[in-house]
Amino acid sequence: MLDIEDLTVSVEGRVLLKNISLNIEEGETRMLFGENGSGKTSLLMAIMGLGNYTVESGRITFKGEDITHLPADERARRGIGIMFQRPPTIRGLKVSDMLELIRRDGRDPEEVARELNFSQFMDRDLNLGFSGGEIKRAELLQLLTQDPDLVLLDEPESGVDLVNIGVIGNAIRDLLQKDLHRQRKKSGLIITHSGYILDYVEADKGCVLVNQTIWCTGNPHEILEGIRQHGYEGCLTCQR
Repeated sequence: MLDIEDLTVSVEGRVLLKNISLNIEEGETRMLFGENGSGKTSLLMAIMGLGNYTVESGRITFKGEDITHLPADERARRGIGIMFQRPPTIRGLKVSDMLELIRRDGRDPEEVARELNFSQFMDRDLNLGFSGGEIKRAELLQLLTQDPDLVLLDEPESGVDLVNIGVIGNAIRDLLQKDLHRQRKKSGLIITHSGYILDYVEADKGCVLVNQTIWCTGNPHEILEGIRQHGYEGCLTCQR
C-alpha cells in the first residue's frame, strides 16, 4: 500500500526528517509514536503532499506508483485521506457541501452523520464553533465519505472527552475495516502521543520516531509500555 524509502524532508531549508523508511501493507494498521516536536505530523503532511514540505531525497510509493512529487489533490483522488489534529475553520462552506465535494465511493453521508450523532451540524460552516470532539467527528465523517484506501490519522484521541472517545474509536475501526479479516483492504498510519487510541483500535505494528528518523519497529503495546517506563530517551539505548 505505502512504501517510503530513505525520505528526507525540509521546510524552508531546515531538515525535519532524515532517511525515513517505512512500509505499510494492504490491510495493515501502523501506530507511530513520538514525543511532541519529533516530526510525526511533518511525516503525514509529506505523505499527503501538503504545505511547504520539500522532499530533499527519497521516494514515496503508493499502490506501486511514485507519488513523491504529486500535488495533494491527486494523492487524495488516488485514495489517501488525512485526519488533521487541528483542521482549519472554513467559513461559508457547509459540512454537507464539503462532503459532496470529496465523496468517492464512500457511504451515504447522512447515514454516517446519524451514526456519529452529527446530523445537527450538517448545515453549519465547517468547524466553526465546533468543540474538540465535534471537530474529530467532522474529520471522521469526511474520511468515511471519501473512503480512502490509506488513512493518515494525526492524534485522533487528543482533545476528546470520555463521552466522545468511544464514538471516535468505533468510527476509526469502521474506517479501517477492523471487523473484517481476510477481506480487509484499508490501511492506516496513526500518530499517537498518549497511546490511548490503542484501547479502541488494534494496530498490527508500532514504530517510534526519534532524532528525525524511524528508530524501531515492533509490537505497539510493548513499545508503548517501554516508553511509559523509560521515556523516549530510553528508545535511543533500546536493543530491540
